[in-house]
Amino acid sequence: MSQYGHSGPGGAPPYPQATGHAPYPAQGGQGMPYPGAPNYSANPQGQGSAPYPGQSHGSAPYPNQGQGSAPYPNQGQGSAPYPNQGQGSAPYPGQGQGSAFYPGQGQGSAPYPGQGQGSAPYPGQGQGSAPYPGQGQGSAPYPGQGQGSAPYPNQGPGSAPYPSQGSAPYPGQGQGSAPYLNQGQGSAPYPGQGSAPYPNQGQGSTPYPGQGHGRAPPPRPATGPTQGQAPYPGQQGHGQSPYPAGQGQPPHGAGAQQGYPGPAAAVGSGGRVTRPGTDQFKSRVEIRIECRNLLNKDVLSKSDPCACLYMMCGSRWEEVGRTENVKNCLDPKFSRCFVVNYFFEEVQKMMIAVYDIDNKTPQLDDDDFLGKIETTLGQVVSNSPMTAPLLLKNGRKAGQGMITIRTEEIKEGTESVSMTFRATKLDNKDFFGKSDPYLEIMRATQDGSWQVVHRTEVIKNNLNPSWRPFELSLQTLCGGNRQQSIKIDCYDWDSDGTHDFIGGFTTTFNEMSQAAKQEVSWPCVNPSKKAKKKNYSSSGTVILSSIRVFKEYTFLDYIMGGMQINFTVGIDFTASNGNPSQSSSLHYINPYQPNEYMAAIKAVGEVCQDYDSDKLFPALGFGAKIPPRFEVSHEFAINFNPQNPYCQGIDGVLQAYFNCIQHVQLYGPTNAAPIIQHVANFAAAAQREEQAKGSHAYFILLMLTDGVLSDMSNTRAAIVAASKLPMSLIIVGVGQADFDDMEILDGDNGVLRAPSGEPAHRDIVQFVPFRDFKRASTVELARHVLAEVPKQVTGYFKMRGMQPNKKPTA
Repeated sequence: MSQYGHSGPGGAPPYPQATGHAPYPAQGGQGMPYPGAPNYSANPQGQGSAPYPGQSHGSAPYPNQGQGSAPYPNQGQGSAPYPNQGQGSAPYPGQGQGSAFYPGQGQGSAPYPGQGQGSAPYPGQGQGSAPYPGQGQGSAPYPGQGQGSAPYPNQGPGSAPYPSQGSAPYPGQGQGSAPYLNQGQGSAPYPGQGSAPYPNQGQGSTPYPGQGHGRAPPPRPATGPTQGQAPYPGQQGHGQSPYPAGQGQPPHGAGAQQGYPGPAAAVGSGGRVTRPGTDQFKSRVEIRIECRNLLNKDVLSKSDPCACLYMMCGSRWEEVGRTENVKNCLDPKFSRCFVVNYFFEEVQKMMIAVYDIDNKTPQLDDDDFLGKIETTLGQVVSNSPMTAPLLLKNGRKAGQGMITIRTEEIKEGTESVSMTFRATKLDNKDFFGKSDPYLEIMRATQDGSWQVVHRTEVIKNNLNPSWRPFELSLQTLCGGNRQQSIKIDCYDWDSDGTHDFIGGFTTTFNEMSQAAKQEVSWPCVNPSKKAKKKNYSSSGTVILSSIRVFKEYTFLDYIMGGMQINFTVGIDFTASNGNPSQSSSLHYINPYQPNEYMAAIKAVGEVCQDYDSDKLFPALGFGAKIPPRFEVSHEFAINFNPQNPYCQGIDGVLQAYFNCIQHVQLYGPTNAAPIIQHVANFAAAAQREEQAKGSHAYFILLMLTDGVLSDMSNTRAAIVAASKLPMSLIIVGVGQADFDDMEILDGDNGVLRAPSGEPAHRDIVQFVPFRDFKRASTVELARHVLAEVPKQVTGYFKMRGMQPNKKPTA
C-alpha cells in the first residue's frame, strides 16, 4: 500500500498505477491524477480521461469533448482539431476515419495520395512504414532496416535506440548493448549484466578497461561485486537501470567499500588525498596556489586571504586543506601546498575557494568570500601553470581577481632537510625602530618563475636575527634535484602588508649542504640599490648556521617494526543524550540499526584493531551515576570492572555498551579531561619503556560526546600535556548540537594552547561531527577521522628522534 492508497498491477514509478488509464498509463481509479486520490465532486472525469475534469472517456485536455477528441470542442470521436470532421479525421473536412491532411486518402493514410493504410508521407511504402521508401513494416527512417529497427542500418528487429532486445545506436553491438562497441549482452551504460561504458570489458565491470567481473577500480583484491552488478553492489538483472524496482543500492553502504568514497582529509601542511584500500600510488601531485588583484573586503586595511582546496566526494565537496593566511595582501603567494593522488583514469573534480579570514574560528561561513574556481585535476596538471579568473557564487567574475595553480609530480624519496638561518648587519628599513626581518625560500619552477616553499617567522626590531630551525622535504625544497636553483629573499615586515625588500641571493642545495661542516654565508644583495650606488656591496649577510639531511620514516616503517596501536573508547553518558528507553535518545538501542555511538565505535575500532595484537580494548564512560552507589563518575569502566576494563574486540566493546546503558543513570556534567588523563598515564608509561626496552607503542583515544564540554579549560590542559606523549585523540560529536567550540581543540587552524599559555608540542586532535557522515558510508567516517593518525605517529617519533625497529625476520 502506497502513501496514496491501493494501486493496481503494472504500476510504474513514482507511484504504482493500475492498467490502461490516461493520461498516464496504468493509473488506478477513474480519471484520477494519482491512484487512490480523493474523488472530486465537481467535474468528475471519465474512465481514463486526460488531466482535466469534466471530460469523457479518453478525451483530450479540454472539457466537453467527445471520446478521444482533439483539443477543440464539439468534435467527433477522435477527431482532429477542426470541427465537424469524421471519426478520427485530420484537420480537413471530408476525410475518412483517421485520415491525414489531404482528401482522397485511405483510412488513416498519410498526407500524400496513393498510400496504404496508415502509411508515412511518402508513396510506395508499406503499412505504417516510416518516411522513407523501401522500408519494412514499421521500420525506422532509414532504408534496408528490419521491422521496427532503430535509426541505424543492420540492426535487429524491434530495437530501440538503447534497451530491450534490439541493438543500441551503434552497429555491430550485442542485443540491447550500451552505446559502446563490443559490449556484452543487454548492457546499459553501467548496470545489469552487461559491461560498463568502456570497450573490451568483462561482464558487469566498472568503467575502467581491462577489469574483471564487477571489480572496483582500486587494486584492493578483497571482495568485488558479483557478476552483472552495477558500480555499487546490490543490483540484479540483465540490463537494468541503476536501481531497478528497488533492488539497487545507493552509492553508500556496503558498495562504497569496493570503490573509493572520495578524497581523504588534509594530511600534512596542506593536505594529502588518498584512496582507501591502497598503500602506494603511481603519481602524487603537489599543488601550489597564488592569486592577484583579490577583492579588498577590509575597510582600514587589506584582505587577509586563505585558499581552501576541495575535491568532489560522491555528490558533495569535501575540504582537503587550507593554505596559511597572508595578512594584508591582495596578491598572495601561498607557501603551504597540497599533495593529492592523481589518477589518469578518473575525472577528479576540484574547487579552490579563497576567503578573507577575519576571525580565529575554523568555520568559513562568517568570513568574506573572495572567489573560487572549479576545475579538474586533469585540467590543472595538463595546463600547469593554469591561470584563470576567480568567480563569485553567482558565476560572475570576482572583480579583477585571478588565480594561478601550479602542479608538479612528486618524485619518490624520503629525505628531508633541517636548516637554521641567521643574519647580520641587515639594512634598517624603519624610521622609528629597526627592521622586522623574515626570509622567503623559493625554488625555480618549470616555467622559469619562483615558487615560495617556506617563510620563516618575523623577528621584530632586530638587524641581527636568528630564526628558528625548520624542516622541508628535499622534494619541496628543490624537487629532489640538488643542483636546482634556490632563491632566498629577506624582507622587512610591515603591518600594512607593504613589506620592504632588503635583499637576496641565489644558491643550490649542494652549496647549502656545506653547512653540515661549517657555516655558509651569502651577501644579501638589493639589485636596485646596487644599480644606484657605486660603492654598494650588500644589505647584510645571511648565514646558514646548520643543515642536516635525514630520512623520513613512514607510518608503515613503524608498524612493520612492531609498533602496537592501543585503542581506547570514551563514551558520553550525560543526561543531554535523552532517556535511553525513548527512540529520540542518542543512546536508544534500535534492534534494526546501530545508534550513532555504536556506528562510530564500530567504524573507527574495526580499523584500529588490525594493529593491536591482543585485540583487548579498554572502554570507559563519563557523566553517569553508576551502580552500586549511583554516584556520578567521569571515568568508569563500562563493563563495571575497574581492575580489568578491557573488552574482547570491537564486538566486546559494543556488548559492554549495550549492557551498560541498561544499568547507569545518565547525569552530568560533560567532563572529558579525566578520561584523557587516564589514557595519557598509560602513554607516559609506554614512553618510559621506549628507551629501556626499545618497544614502540601508540595510543588512540576515541571520545564520543553529544555536546560542548563542561571542562574545556581542563581538557585543553590535558591535551597539551598529552601532545608530548605517544597519543592521539579523536573526538566524534554525536547528535545535532552546536560543536563550534569543539573545533578549537583541533589544531588544524592554529596552535592549541593550555590556559597557562603553553602551546601543544604537536597536533594530536581530530574532531568531526557524526552528522556530516550520517548519509555516507561508515568506511568514509573512519577514513576521515583516522586520516591524520599516520602523520601524528611519525611526528611523535621524529620529535623523540626515534627510528623504527628493524622488521622482524621470519
